[in-house]
Amino acid sequence: MDYSLLLAVFTGIAVLLILILKVKLHAFASLLISSISVGILAGLEPIAIMDTVKEGMANTLGFVATVVGLGAMFGAILEHSGGARIVADFLLKKFGVKKASSAMAVAGFIIAIPVFFEVGFILLVPMIYALHKQTGKSLLIFALPLLAGLAVTHAFMPPTPGPIAVADIIGADLGWVILIGGIVGLPSAIIGGILYGKYIGNKIFVDLPALSSKSETDTEENNKKQPHIYTILAIIAIPILLILLSTFNDSGLLPISNQILSEAITLIGHPFAALIIANIIAWYVLGIRLGFTKKELLDISTKSMGPAGMIILITGAGGVFKQVLVNTGAGEMLANSLSDIGFPVIVFAFFVALLIRVMQGSSTVAMITAAGLVSPLIMADTSGFTLACLVIAIAAGGTFMSHVNDSGFWLVKELLGITEKQTFKTWTIMTGIIAVSGFLMVLLIHVIFQ
Repeated sequence: MDYSLLLAVFTGIAVLLILILKVKLHAFASLLISSISVGILAGLEPIAIMDTVKEGMANTLGFVATVVGLGAMFGAILEHSGGARIVADFLLKKFGVKKASSAMAVAGFIIAIPVFFEVGFILLVPMIYALHKQTGKSLLIFALPLLAGLAVTHAFMPPTPGPIAVADIIGADLGWVILIGGIVGLPSAIIGGILYGKYIGNKIFVDLPALSSKSETDTEENNKKQPHIYTILAIIAIPILLILLSTFNDSGLLPISNQILSEAITLIGHPFAALIIANIIAWYVLGIRLGFTKKELLDISTKSMGPAGMIILITGAGGVFKQVLVNTGAGEMLANSLSDIGFPVIVFAFFVALLIRVMQGSSTVAMITAAGLVSPLIMADTSGFTLACLVIAIAAGGTFMSHVNDSGFWLVKELLGITEKQTFKTWTIMTGIIAVSGFLMVLLIHVIFQ
């Protein structure tokens, strides 16, 4: 066994963590530098290293850039139409105040499909403030279920950027990822958000923060017409259902004998086409029909590209890291080492993502780096089901124990008006519960159905 290759991989990971944690260099540049470091230590020629960088970026961004860009535009239109608050209001009425925690968890789970985690939380914070005023209960009883729903979807459910990036790097079908992510995600949100939220909320009473009135003002809806709840839910469901339909068709689970119909389903169910269709419908139904001008919709779409661009670049750099492992042979050697000691790849995937998440904070960076390490370990005949389980295992690890090196930790602390110690006891522990329960469930599903 060539231990120099393993040394190159571990050195590359160490370089990545030092650049992010100590030097405070952006994750995009840090991933590229660590990838080049692995190539140098593994003995690649200089021109081969640069060709690998180009190959890794090109192979990854062809898919991810398109899907993340379309997803960001889709989410921005839904956000500006007031869809998040309408969904939350509807669920609250259906569940009632007594089951408001469940309503908040479901709201978070749905809203985070088209909208980024941070945006979804800021939009729905006034809802939990209002529930606190109405019931007099600790803010945590409503906040943690909402946060759990948002966090679970953010990590487990395409078309959010994290699972899309991981699925592309390891070659998983998005339909299977959506299916398994949904099966694992909701129970994880219930355990971490509703059950733990009720437990810790009864122990720690949190009153309204001083900034609550300001937040309510900042998140007031626009003066346009408001869309109907079922319209919003239908539009959110369109890309998910189309992708699932295509997956079932390609897997032979749908008894369709007509070739033209089958090819049409494959076309409209591809993530590119599904999101384009969803964008066109959202642009008209939630834009033009509600009174937005074409100029306003163009501005909304353009502004959505800012955060999307950052995620796209980080994902591309993660693809470079993966390609370096493939081209140096380090990935194959690591796979053989794990196989020799009988260590399952799915367990390795979870713990690698978990360690990187805890050390550097960003769930996206943790998931993408772990995917780059895991991708070369996957056998050519690995089923779509197993690949999707690997994506969810990585997502679970990337969710683990958000703390002071994660921006989400500070967002939760400030918007709930709690101390660092209380944030550890609530948000940090909750993300740990979601990660562990999610991983155990996907591991069980994989063992039973593989």
